[in-house]
Amino acid sequence: MHHNAPLITTIVAGLVVAFIAGTLAHRLKISPIAGYLLAGLAVGPSTPGFAADPELAAQLAEIGVILLMFGVGLHFSLRDLLSVKNVAIPGALIQITVATLLGMGLAWTLGWSMGEGFVFGLALSVASTVVLVRALQVHNLVQTDRGRIAVGWLVVEDLVMVLALVLLPSVAAILNGTAANAGAAAASAVASTFLKVAGFIAVMLLVGRRAMPAVLHWVADTGSRELFRLAVLAIALGVAFGAAFLFDVSFALGAFFAGMILGETQLSRLATEEILPFRDAFAVLFFVSAGMLFDPAVVVEQPAALLATLAIILVGKSAAAYAIVRSFRYPDQTALTISASLAQIGEFSFILAGLGVSYGILPPDGRDLILAAAIISIFLNPLLFSFATSRGTLSLRTIVAARGSSESQESEQSPPPGHVVLVGFGRVGRIIADILGASGYALTVIEDRRDAAKAAESSGLRAIFGNATEVSALKQADIASASKLLIAIPEGFEAAIIAKRARGLNPDLRIIARAHSEPEVEQLQAMGADEIVMAEREAAARMAALACEAGEEEGEGLVRMADS
Repeated sequence: MHHNAPLITTIVAGLVVAFIAGTLAHRLKISPIAGYLLAGLAVGPSTPGFAADPELAAQLAEIGVILLMFGVGLHFSLRDLLSVKNVAIPGALIQITVATLLGMGLAWTLGWSMGEGFVFGLALSVASTVVLVRALQVHNLVQTDRGRIAVGWLVVEDLVMVLALVLLPSVAAILNGTAANAGAAAASAVASTFLKVAGFIAVMLLVGRRAMPAVLHWVADTGSRELFRLAVLAIALGVAFGAAFLFDVSFALGAFFAGMILGETQLSRLATEEILPFRDAFAVLFFVSAGMLFDPAVVVEQPAALLATLAIILVGKSAAAYAIVRSFRYPDQTALTISASLAQIGEFSFILAGLGVSYGILPPDGRDLILAAAIISIFLNPLLFSFATSRGTLSLRTIVAARGSSESQESEQSPPPGHVVLVGFGRVGRIIADILGASGYALTVIEDRRDAAKAAESSGLRAIFGNATEVSALKQADIASASKLLIAIPEGFEAAIIAKRARGLNPDLRIIARAHSEPEVEQLQAMGADEIVMAEREAAARMAALACEAGEEEGEGLVRMADS
């Protein structure tokens, strides 16, 4: 029966093998993405044994792209997008031009025609949505200036690629000489695409801005978490599909705008939490599907051409992006981050390569080089990104120290020994901060949401913008000299990881955390938490105490009435 269920076998094989390979990669201290790519190679058609369906895997991967961009949109706003338009729009256009010209130059040396070189270079010019966003998320950069520029740059690239895909049939007709009026058709296609994109944006701003938040608030009022989760998924997938079906806009772009609209509502945080598990699972399938496309024979058959293609992606594109960002007078840190985030290619490159071959304007060798270079660049990108961001951080700290500036995210003045570290500045964290602040405690807050970190800083607290599960964030908070760690975030299992790593840095630390279930309590205890506050228990105990007090007062009243 399993032979008749290719969807199930593809999902099961992809996730199981990805889990095994990702775990091994994590144990070897390398990015799990490398493991996911190798998992795709293992279940792909290029290796012996079981082969999953690559077409189904690609469709599942598209869901991962949708959910990922929807999640990014939840943290973005139209104001954020417009704030980086001056660098993102010209930067993306110039970088695409440079990469395309470099690709055309390589194609010329390989003896290909100008048209084939154009499609080849264009496929090398666009970065992968999933890889870029995941890199920003891992390093907590989505809501920074660097993250906004990178995402804005990505949006422009997506728009250019949407236009390129629409124009590709007309370009093929011109190059193949099969249509006398191909030029007019191309001009009509350009006008039609601009009108459709403008129409989609208008619908989202005029209708979606009112309808989607209203639906989400209505569902939230029902009190059903299951319905709320379903509503978030329906909005993300529905808007993305509608954007592609009705307006010929990419799934990723449609989902991004849907998330951006919902990001302006008060329910954006809850929507983000609900979509995280789905996003991560399908994002893994994206890397698995990418690994399935890799044919190791290319490395042996065309090593020089493959190295040259990789050089365009890793060096040419990065150098162009770095020079462009620096020319707009952005700091070295920002330029390094942008250049590293763009040093890879992905899903749009696969689509362009496939269409180019089908239209006869890209040789099969070109497609093989694009696919092989994409997989290798995705494999190497986490390493390059980590190197670039660490270099950038070091550079920024050096500048800050030289100028005596206080613009760094971390306070230059170390907290006093015995201070308290608070993880999370949400509703619970703010109440804790108010109480401890009124009692005279020295408090350091770790928060992974930029707006919340700024709110903590505005309240006069020492705030660290970062993820407390990372040892670097705990060290910035001087956890080694702290007396107490209060973990106020609602995610109990994430809190357990924080407790374990904090305990390793400070064995004498008193750790107090919150939980919402018995399994979370057990996990926190196993990871070293000293005290665990379970909201349900505390609420039940308080309500029971109030009921008993009310009962005693009523009993005393009855006694007084009987005596009288």
